[in-house]
Amino acid sequence: MKLPVFSAEDLTARSAEFMRPWHENYLAMYSSIWEGIVTDPVLMTVPVDDHLVHRADGVFDAFKCVNGRAYCLDRHLRRLERSASSLGIDMPPDYERITDIIKAVVRTGGSRDVICRIIVSRGPGSFSTNPFDCPTSQLYVIAHSLKPPPPEAYEKGVAIISAEVPVKPSFYAKVKSCDYLINVMITKAAKEGGVDFAVTWDENGFLAEGSTENILLVSPEKELLIPEFDRILQGITLTRVMELTEELVLEGYLKGIKVVRIDRATAAHCLEVMLCGTSLDVLPVRKWDGRTIGQGRPGPVFRKLNEVLRHDIESNPDLLTPMFE
Repeated sequence: MKLPVFSAEDLTARSAEFMRPWHENYLAMYSSIWEGIVTDPVLMTVPVDDHLVHRADGVFDAFKCVNGRAYCLDRHLRRLERSASSLGIDMPPDYERITDIIKAVVRTGGSRDVICRIIVSRGPGSFSTNPFDCPTSQLYVIAHSLKPPPPEAYEKGVAIISAEVPVKPSFYAKVKSCDYLINVMITKAAKEGGVDFAVTWDENGFLAEGSTENILLVSPEKELLIPEFDRILQGITLTRVMELTEELVLEGYLKGIKVVRIDRATAAHCLEVMLCGTSLDVLPVRKWDGRTIGQGRPGPVFRKLNEVLRHDIESNPDLLTPMFE
């Protein structure tokens, strides 16, 4: 079998032939490999011997820009740094300019509403499992289109299922590593079950998290219940929601907030269920494993929480970083 052999020049010249429909969402990418930005999605590549590729040896974080302003950027960067430190990955030299690099990538992409994904990899060096084969870590920053759920998802709520997928061990659950195989399997279970989202339960029967979403429940006592963080990743959006909940308590929508172990019986009696994440904000759940939640429509806590969170995203100067100034 004779296959074509391409040079770098050949691939660059023929890049238009390799474009695919989903590439239209990829706006710009910075790579420390070449210390610059590309806008051709075909050239948004990572070396095959980067341990990120063949060992999932890297960490990432993602935040959104709404109307040209990044929400909770500092919080996302601090979590990225904690994740890298947990795996013993040193930040590459260009990370010292991370905010400037992020702004340059977003501006180059041209859109004011994007998801910006930051990846720090162990780096290229070999195809082994030896992390010391990699001379230096690498930085990749990608801006791609923000694709929130459609408006009707917030107006009517979504259906979710429970996925029979193992929960991560505590150490790995708290590190936002690039090993997302379990997360992939959760989404696979959701799609095969005819819904967009699924959540997991640990081996002891306690509620955990979704593929990329935290889950919130409102108890009959009007308390906001959040699964304990021992086996799940505490989302940046969730953390902010917990802070904003104080306003809902003062206004009487809630009596308090609890981070607790949640079993199936507790979940079955909740008045409201919501998913929470960077691209979702908060999203109401109307059905869970075929069971109707509450009245089968978004409840008062969701509506108020959605209101205060969106206001926070649009106008809180302490949490917004301008990208185009």
